Amino acid sequence: MQENHFKNSLLKSGVFVVTWELVPGRGARETAQDMALAQAKQAVDGRKIHALTVTDNPGGTPAMSVSFMGGEIQKLGIESLVHFTCKDRNRNQIESELYALDRSGVRNILVMSGDYPVSGFQGRPAPVFDLDPLHTLQLIADMNRGLAYTGAKGTVCHQPADFFPGAVVSPFKATEAEQMVQYFKLKKKIAAGARFIVTQLGYDARKFHEVLLFLKQNGLNIPLIGNIYILPYGAAKMMNRNDLPGSVVTDKLLADLDRERNDPDKGSGARILRAARLYAVLKGMGFAGVHIGGHNVKYEQVEEIIRRGEALTPQWSELIAHFDYPLPGGFYYYERDPATGLNLESPTRRQDRPPDAAIESIYGFSRFFHKLMFEPGKKFYGVMKGLCRTVAGTKMEVPFSKLEHWTKVVLFDCKDCGDCALIDLAYLCPMSQCPKNQRNGACGGSFAGWCEVYPAKKKCVYVRAYARLKKHREEMQLEKSLVPPCNWDLYQSSSWINFYLGKDHTSQRQQRSAPEDSR
Repeated sequence: MQENHFKNSLLKSGVFVVTWELVPGRGARETAQDMALAQAKQAVDGRKIHALTVTDNPGGTPAMSVSFMGGEIQKLGIESLVHFTCKDRNRNQIESELYALDRSGVRNILVMSGDYPVSGFQGRPAPVFDLDPLHTLQLIADMNRGLAYTGAKGTVCHQPADFFPGAVVSPFKATEAEQMVQYFKLKKKIAAGARFIVTQLGYDARKFHEVLLFLKQNGLNIPLIGNIYILPYGAAKMMNRNDLPGSVVTDKLLADLDRERNDPDKGSGARILRAARLYAVLKGMGFAGVHIGGHNVKYEQVEEIIRRGEALTPQWSELIAHFDYPLPGGFYYYERDPATGLNLESPTRRQDRPPDAAIESIYGFSRFFHKLMFEPGKKFYGVMKGLCRTVAGTKMEVPFSKLEHWTKVVLFDCKDCGDCALIDLAYLCPMSQCPKNQRNGACGGSFAGWCEVYPAKKKCVYVRAYARLKKHREEMQLEKSLVPPCNWDLYQSSSWINFYLGKDHTSQRQQRSAPEDSR
């Protein structure tokens, strides 16, 4: 296999990696695709860029396939880093796309949930979200080992792939619940196989420093790449409204950009200077590299940011004040360091902070009945197990399943998946309460505690779950449990029967964790 220069540079001490984001756009032979390849050729000739990143249907709209565009970029003689989202593909298609990437020599993959689909042929498409980023990272890890599965003639084992997968985290969240869930999920992404991390987009130096400290304090020795977006006023307005979910532009920053666009160059110089200053701050802090993006950005501008950023790096600590854009009342994981304007290493005291969402009475009811019915050794566990064994496979199974389903529809808005994840999410259903069906943590699109898809209407389901668990000092459960994807063999079957007969993921996890002498 050919050498992976992006991977080698990122893992090599003393090398500050730079990636540049290209947006191939919608179409096959349009200006956007030709421009992306022309920019890629400039990057090859300039020799300043370690990898070119390719977006995957950004904003939830169709675009050129990352598999094809990534392969075309590889042919030019530079590494591609494709954004690989879970929103439009089920698990079989995800596996197929990974085969295509492997075959075409694309090895660097940035795995993420993806923006919720908003438009397509004759209207909004159906979102898929069959796997979440953790599941996809697990699949990639299996492919790197040589994916094994049962075939017609026994076990089939593929030749190992050579993927170098990364993941995304947002340190720029406003509420405690949102931020803590991001960090819980970050740890699980790394455990699932992420080899590097890229931050979401924001302009708060303390938040950039926070995620760096979090990785260090948790012993997570993994390269961290900071996101730099060359920010014009129009895009900033959209980000300020969360119309580009997860990208954080505060009112204060928007006001600064509004003033800058009245400059003779319409703010172009200020945008480049801001990006160069952030480059210097991130390099000075200890980031492994930067990811540079922006709409209609020219290669010459990227080179200027690198050149000016390198020149400014020796004075990076003096530039921190240029990135003082906190969210009003926003939560920080660490206490502020008044001497530097960054963070101390002492975490903020969280336990006495008020919850970020209401805790409904149904939660106490659910906890009570779970302990009675679903914990081995409790009063009604044996009764329910015996009842389910009696009913399973008989003519009583259908009415039994319907009774269970309608009870859970009223209480939990159950979608009848048969592989219930209520226990994993504080008795909130990720299949009905999360539009992206995230079973292992929130996506990065929430805003001030609200769901990306239903702003100011629905709280993010993980914000609600965190509040419920924190009441009982159990919020760390969201960090520990890695929930497998839904097993659709169990769809529209009784999750109670599946649990007591050992078919669902919860019962199988209990069996794995049970002491040998109790099995």
